[in-house]
Amino acid sequence: MIEKDTIKLLRECDAGVKMGMSAIDDVMDHVKSEKLRSRLLESRSENEAINSDIQSLLTEYHDEGKEPPAMAKSMAWLKTKTQLTLENSDSTVAELITDGCNMGIKSINRYCNQYKAADERSKGIAKRIIGTEERLAFDLRGFL
Repeated sequence: MIEKDTIKLLRECDAGVKMGMSAIDDVMDHVKSEKLRSRLLESRSENEAINSDIQSLLTEYHDEGKEPPAMAKSMAWLKTKTQLTLENSDSTVAELITDGCNMGIKSINRYCNQYKAADERSKGIAKRIIGTEERLAFDLRGFL
């Protein structure tokens, strides 16, 4: 049970981190403030480091991980493009990324509760993701 829950939690963390990096990539061309750009790049870098750790653990378990669901990725992209077409501003970027952070926090917490038997390393990664998302959402408040 521990291995099964561990792999499932790692897969969800993998998909979540990839979704976060994709969201940042989708908005970067619209960012005007260097301070906002810098913070988003910092967050993307943190996600890359977390993703590297996830991939290492998945390799130990002989698992390939999980891509974000195509429908979720498409819907997020569509929302981003629509919102930025209506109002191309740093405030819109901050709002979109904050919404994504909140969704990610909820999802990872839900998976932590669902896969309680996961090992401590995978739970630690999940907590890192949650912390990273919470800090980013907090830091973006000044741009809303």
